[in-house]
Order: sequence, then structure tokens, then C-alpha cells
Amino acid sequence: MSTAVKTRIIKIGNSQGIRIPKLLLEQSGLEEQVRLELEEGRIVIGPVHAVRHSWEEAFKAMRERGDDGLLDAEPLVPTLWDEEEWEW
Repeated sequence: MSTAVKTRIIKIGNSQGIRIPKLLLEQSGLEEQVRLELEEGRIVIGPVHAVRHSWEEAFKAMRERGDDGLLDAEPLVPTLWDEEEWEW
């Protein structure tokens, strides 16, 4: 069940804003920084996640599934270009 409240847009310096009631903030889990998106005439407020937010959990799950091996574990066969033209 969703919680809905009515509020007003207020002037904040040269901008405008809204006050979000404490109850909604607590239920949403939003913190200091948020992301705003416009979707079909609505402003959607969401959390900002760190760039690599859930990578650690994903890597642990990959390891548990045995899905963390090298894709090219076999040595590559050098080509003519590798042997004759490539320079370090």
C-alpha cells in the first residue's frame, strides 16, 4: 500500500522545491543525495548509488556459481602479425 501526501512547491533562493515529510523519507530509504527523473509527466525521486555499488556481491555470487574463470584460459595461438610485426 502506498503512502500519499499533499504538499506545495515553495521558493528556495532562485529555485523551487518541496519539503518531503519525515515519514516518506524513512519509508523510502532516501539519503542526502537523490536522482531525479522525468517519466511520463512525473518527477521520480530515487537513490544515488555508487558507480560500483553492488559489484562485490555480484563477484561473490559468480564465485559461488563457479562462473569466475578466465574466458580465454587456453594460450592464444600467435598469428603471423604477432610474430613478425608486433613490437613492444
